[in-house]
Amino acid sequence: MNKIIGAVLIIAGLAVGYVGFNKISESTKSANVLGLKIEASNQSGKQQGYLFLGLGAILLLGGFYTLKNVKK
Repeated sequence: MNKIIGAVLIIAGLAVGYVGFNKISESTKSANVLGLKIEASNQSGKQQGYLFLGLGAILLLGGFYTLKNVKK
């Protein structure tokens, strides 16, 4: 049972981390207009992305910890 929980935590951590990475990359856009580089960023989108990355890391660590402590 613990192996299943550990695997689910690892998969969920990877998925949440992926969503967080996409949120961060989508929150910053840039464009060149007449030789001028214009950048726009969405701070709340970046904050959400970093929160998702942190949550994904915690889930990954929890999954690895659970798999490590499975009795054989």
